[in-house]
Amino acid sequence: MKHLLRLIALAGPALVIGCRSEAPPSKPANPASTGPQICALTPPMDTLDVAQHFEGKESAEGRRMDWWRDARFGMFLHWGLYSIPAGKWNDDTGHAEWIMNTAHIPVEQYEQFQTQFNPVQFDAEAWAKMAEDAGMKYVVITSKHHDGFALFDSKTSDYDVMATPFQRDILRELGDAVRGHGLKMCFYHSIMDWHHPDYLPRREWETRSAEGADLGRFREYLFSQVSELLTNYGPIGVMWFDGEWESTWSNVYGKELYALCRKLQPNVIVNNRVGTGRAGMAGMTKGSDSPGDFGTPEQEIPASGLPGVDWETCMTMNDHWGFNAADTQWKSSEDLIRKLCDIASKGGNFLLNIGPKADGTFPDEAIARLADIGKWMKVNGEAIHGTQASPFDNLPWGRCTVRYHRDPPPSVETLYLHVFDWPIDGKLSLDGLGNHVIGARLLADASRKVKVIAGDSGVTLDVGQRCPDPIASVVAVDVQGDLLIFSAPKILVRSTRFVDKIVPSIDLFSDLDVRYTLDGSEPTLKSELYRDPFVVTSSCTLKARSFFADRPVSGVTSLDLMKVTPSQASTFAPTAAGLVRDRFPGDFKKMPDFAKLTPQASDVIDTIRLPDGPREEHVLYVYRGSLRVQTNDVFTFALNSDDGSRLWIDGTPVVDNDGLHGSTELSGDIALTAGWHQIRVEWFNLTGGAELALTIADTWRDAAPIAAADLAH
Repeated sequence: MKHLLRLIALAGPALVIGCRSEAPPSKPANPASTGPQICALTPPMDTLDVAQHFEGKESAEGRRMDWWRDARFGMFLHWGLYSIPAGKWNDDTGHAEWIMNTAHIPVEQYEQFQTQFNPVQFDAEAWAKMAEDAGMKYVVITSKHHDGFALFDSKTSDYDVMATPFQRDILRELGDAVRGHGLKMCFYHSIMDWHHPDYLPRREWETRSAEGADLGRFREYLFSQVSELLTNYGPIGVMWFDGEWESTWSNVYGKELYALCRKLQPNVIVNNRVGTGRAGMAGMTKGSDSPGDFGTPEQEIPASGLPGVDWETCMTMNDHWGFNAADTQWKSSEDLIRKLCDIASKGGNFLLNIGPKADGTFPDEAIARLADIGKWMKVNGEAIHGTQASPFDNLPWGRCTVRYHRDPPPSVETLYLHVFDWPIDGKLSLDGLGNHVIGARLLADASRKVKVIAGDSGVTLDVGQRCPDPIASVVAVDVQGDLLIFSAPKILVRSTRFVDKIVPSIDLFSDLDVRYTLDGSEPTLKSELYRDPFVVTSSCTLKARSFFADRPVSGVTSLDLMKVTPSQASTFAPTAAGLVRDRFPGDFKKMPDFAKLTPQASDVIDTIRLPDGPREEHVLYVYRGSLRVQTNDVFTFALNSDDGSRLWIDGTPVVDNDGLHGSTELSGDIALTAGWHQIRVEWFNLTGGAELALTIADTWRDAAPIAAADLAH
């Protein structure tokens, strides 16, 4: 056992037992499981960073990221000329910071907002104090958004705050106040610029001529403004770029801009949107050739975290980034606090947005939520700041963060248990924890005693029946030595539903045995020992558990497998190859009522894809016809789109990816008999990126695009 622990310790401070000795045979793709992921490294740094950090030999590059990794929580501010119309243009109240583009406002008309911008109630000190009181450690503000207007005194342009009635350098005032409260000042700066005459491409609705536009000149302008920000405004924590997705920006430009930032301020951190490697709204960098220090998931939290990668979820408090007076869809304080816990438990940062009003004040709803978050953070902040990702992959009652103290041996580590669902009986289980627990305490009530009860497969904490905080109560658990976690098995299946049979597999681990049952009972030493994938032919509840030295050491993974009746194939075969594709123009933000629409054009296409040529905006396509499958099976369909999409098979909704969003993939499954089935795919694009892809997988074959021979009408 000691030899095993010594080997695993090289991977990082959390010892997650066990690691897969080899890939399980016949392992399906896209596994579905309620069990935890095996061998997740924590904290979420690469192995070299971990080793250097705790041995005191950390590189300058690693130290540059230290404050950001410890911060975990920051304030995002979207503020500019767009706060004046407050989301309303004519009768449409759905706009915000994109209003110049979404409302098709010509440059010369939009410029009139500059003469109206006079936020006389702006108080940098009040803003900075609200951020500090909320437990935030850095502030990111829009130095320039896509509309091209600068909130600072720019020597390269008159389209800035100094040419407004306000005539005060907002970034300088805010920077001084933010640093005065011990926070890091950071800038968001848009690469895209709808105002600058040299920026290309033009908006598709614009009448401005592009003749004489010089993208090289614009690049010089962009680099000059970034140089101003990093030269004239003191130490900057993060340069947060955006608007990089249009074809005129390149990864080469991104590398040059990243290099400029690091040259001017060697310690500045730069997000991955400086280059072109961002993978849609999921925000993570694809490939190793793109610059940037951290990923930027937008409006979403990675489902299982991203071990070994730095990332930050940016998210709005309601439905808009800039101020929209009509937007009442505010997330609750409870939701935001739990999101903060969730993100920290996965090793990420939370950049929470506020859209200030035109007068320079925060919306009352935002102020109230900041106060609620601050009240919680005052008690529980130690469970967020300076912590790393959870060594557990699935906790039924909430989340966990961990603080690696790295004291001289014997070391002490602290687990912070963020309890969302307080146990009715007052007993909180930590399955798989192999360490000796020194003690435990409630952060909200230090006087309450927490009893530790050791068990065969972890520990149980008697925390009492009274819940200290209905939003998230934090229990701090001090354990001795490097964290030792025995992970529960992971059951691998493509779908939990099947037609004739299903062949589950369970991860094989070095040094651990896995035993399972099919009758819903808890696995014991007398249960079946897992060796190879096995066949299931009827509905059942599969449970699996890890054992070491003839004793259970993990929690139980449970999965309900259900035998289903498939949808019957059509008795009529289609007569022509390909699908019919109908085109509908319009400003769609979600799927419309098709009964009220008439297609503008129709054609026949051999597969489900977007038209060749330039990207289309303000358009909807419907693909309809028949799909052929070769066997009776449960088929998994994955639908990727930007903006929204839906998939129907035989009139049954299978994937609902509807709504205005970036590149997002959702999947669903349906049981079908061999033969032809009706298929319908709906897709729309408002503005920005445009993607559409559909894949199919079954029990035995991995996901792949649908073959042209299997589509007809």
